[in-house]
Amino acid sequence: MNLGAVASELRLGKPVTFKTSGGSMTPRVMNGEVVTVVPFPDGPPKKGQIVLAKVNGRWYLHLVSATKPGQVQISNNHGHVNGWTSFENVVGLLDR
Repeated sequence: MNLGAVASELRLGKPVTFKTSGGSMTPRVMNGEVVTVVPFPDGPPKKGQIVLAKVNGRWYLHLVSATKPGQVQISNNHGHVNGWTSFENVVGLLDR
C-alpha cells in the first residue's frame, strides 16, 4: 500500500494494516511484515517511536531519532537520517 494513501486514512482517524517493503527498519520492522499503524495520539512524538511521517515530500515509516520544540528528526534503523519535520507531519504510530 502506498504510504501517502495510508496517511490519508490515518488523517480520517482510521488505523491501517499493510505489508511493508524495504529493509531500512530491520530488524525492528522486517521487509514484507504486516503492520498496523494507528492515528498518532495527542502529544508530541517521542524519541524511539516508529512513526509514519512526511519528510521533505516523502512518507516514511521510520524512527523518531531526536526531538526539539515542534519538530522531530526521522531516521531509519541503520543510522541514516531522513531529516527534520514538524509534529504536524507525523500522522501515525506503529501499533505494537
